[in-house]
Amino acid sequence: MTTQINDPKGATVNTSTAPYPFRTIVSLILLAGNFLVAAIYFHVINP
Repeated sequence: MTTQINDPKGATVNTSTAPYPFRTIVSLILLAGNFLVAAIYFHVINP
């Protein structure tokens, strides 16, 4: 119990990188594809 109190870092860890960079990139690509399909469906973009 006392090791948790004396932990200098605490519950937060400062990191300079994103926790899930690959998952974030893939989800943004899928979101962009979703907007593209919606724009084609609603005739905003006419291919």
